[in-house]
Amino acid sequence: MFEFFVNAFNLILYQPLFNALILLYEYLPGHDFGLAVIFLTVAMRMIFYPLMVQSIKSQKALSELQPKIQEIQKKYKDDREKQAKAMIEIYQKEKINPFSGCLPLFIQLPILIALYRVFWQGLQPEQLFLLYSFVPHPGVINPTFFGFLNLSQPSLVLALLAGISQFFQTKMISPKIKQKKGGSQFSEMFQKQMLYFFPIFTVFILWRLPAALSLYWLVTTLFSIFQQYLVFKKYA
Repeated sequence: MFEFFVNAFNLILYQPLFNALILLYEYLPGHDFGLAVIFLTVAMRMIFYPLMVQSIKSQKALSELQPKIQEIQKKYKDDREKQAKAMIEIYQKEKINPFSGCLPLFIQLPILIALYRVFWQGLQPEQLFLLYSFVPHPGVINPTFFGFLNLSQPSLVLALLAGISQFFQTKMISPKIKQKKGGSQFSEMFQKQMLYFFPIFTVFILWRLPAALSLYWLVTTLFSIFQQYLVFKKYA
């Protein structure tokens, strides 16, 4: 059964994305592997643009609702049942589904995993047997970006840029909560920790992996920041 799912994953997701990357590499000017990574990343983000807009709107609505949620948690801190009931009532009143922001992410997760594999393993010569008949064989892939950055090797610079962009993206979506006198500071502390934890974790993970993954993460995050800006501006 496991082998069936692996084969299905490779056939439906990994192989098409890998072939798309090689096509871009072959036909983009200069056969620049970095440009191929950027174009494929942007293309996938455009495909999922409507889903991500819905996710961003949901996250934004939940962020703006945080002060009211904190009040409920404080008011019914000793009665979990009343707290849950009050939370459901406020979600229904505001017409917000707290899980709607996660659904697009779950839908995209298999594709994100496939993209990671493409950028991680796609440079290996033995992967070229997966090419479709209409995709030209590139021979030896030159993994450089603009002729000097080897995307098959780790890059601390790209990892740091990815972490910095992750910080700004997280900061944009984080709720701005004004701490009330005498109120609990747990939520505020947790949010600040997450604001710094995710970027640091991003750098820690990426600086040991091929730079193609860092470039993918950086482009994805920058695209998300631009997308969030458009959504926030429209629904401000």
